[in-house]
Amino acid sequence: MSLNALTALSPLDGRYASKGDSLRPYFSEYGLIRHRIRVELEWLKALAAEKAVPEVAPFSAATLAEIDAVIAGFSEADAQAVKDIEATTNHDVKAMEYWLKRRFADNAEVVKVSEFIHFACTSEDINNVSHALMLRDGRDVALLPALDKVIARFVELAHQLAEIPMLSRTHGQPASPTTLGKEMANIAYRLKRARKSIAAVEMTAKFNGAVGNYNAHLSAYPDIDWAANNQRFIESLGLTFNPYTIQIEPHDAMAELFDAIARANTMLIDACRDIWMYISLGFFKQKLKAGEVGSSTMPHKVNPIDFENAEGNFGVANATLRHFSEKLPISRMQRDLTDSTVLRNMGVAFGHTVLGFESCLRGLNKLEANPARVAEDIDAAWEVLAEPIQTVMRRFAIEEPYEKLKALTRGAGISKEALQAFVLTLEIPEADKQRLMQMTPASYVGDAVKLAKAI
Repeated sequence: MSLNALTALSPLDGRYASKGDSLRPYFSEYGLIRHRIRVELEWLKALAAEKAVPEVAPFSAATLAEIDAVIAGFSEADAQAVKDIEATTNHDVKAMEYWLKRRFADNAEVVKVSEFIHFACTSEDINNVSHALMLRDGRDVALLPALDKVIARFVELAHQLAEIPMLSRTHGQPASPTTLGKEMANIAYRLKRARKSIAAVEMTAKFNGAVGNYNAHLSAYPDIDWAANNQRFIESLGLTFNPYTIQIEPHDAMAELFDAIARANTMLIDACRDIWMYISLGFFKQKLKAGEVGSSTMPHKVNPIDFENAEGNFGVANATLRHFSEKLPISRMQRDLTDSTVLRNMGVAFGHTVLGFESCLRGLNKLEANPARVAEDIDAAWEVLAEPIQTVMRRFAIEEPYEKLKALTRGAGISKEALQAFVLTLEIPEADKQRLMQMTPASYVGDAVKLAKAI
């Protein structure tokens, strides 16, 4: 069978192929090769610019322009040419080195220093920098903007629904009222904190040779301060230099990033499940879409499929992300290859995460509050006012306030009339008694409106 959207093994490259377009430049095989090419050429430029290696003279403006053009214009056809060479070398990084030598065969300046392409590098020097760049750019250009849209929608809902009272349910039972908007604000606040954690992770990289000691560098140029030189190179790429490593960069920063993303995904799983329940309770309706079918046999159904799809994708993403964060920081002695195949799946975790963001946002954009149903629900729960009544009783030193309200309301509910009749028996100041008499479940929302509007 030919490989296409219908025959792809992964739904990210099949059913959901169009959803992953923002990630393909970073996490595809093409993306990896493109970043490797960039690192190799930036390293060659750095050797020339530093002037520490006498055999590598500074490049002319024309050559620098050509090098930069190759980096900026690296195409799928170029990547395929590298793969064709790999079919012979059976080594992906060496194939790239050979491709670069062929690509610049007509540039005398580069030909003269062609053996300094990949100078003193182990493959992992190139790979770890490439992976760090892929993660940083994929996070900043694709993942965070998608998350920002979800956060913005929760903030919008918090403001729009701030004044709609809603009966809370703790342990699934009626509890102190809140508002629909305040519940959306809770989610927005959590996600804002999670976003900061994701964005704050510094992507680290190493460039110190086969086992992290600059062995090869110093064998050729013993008088150069390679640690300082290579730190400048890594930092010039916008990454954080890791000076102490084995052959591989230990992936601790990667694990930190993957855990931070997984935490945000977990928050959204929680949100999707709650909103699913609110839809089930009738607190939200869903906007209809012409031609859409909810069930193959029940014509009336409008299912919360976007929240279900999001929950499923976040689960798949987190299973992968957490495997990454547990596995990648572990390497036998100075190097084993178990990280290599795992790292090729970074796009899978990011893909399911972004797909989850998009599904969640699509569901949020379909929501319409149903104030009548929310009001009906809260108006049937006068027992929740047992909390403020017994709290006021405590203020005025009435004996056993909790116990009296417990006997009156626990497990049985209570009517408005019966509750108000109880209030009239209380020996408390008249102003406080009247305040309790005027209180309704819908008015007993504390600072919920204020908090929702402040997010």
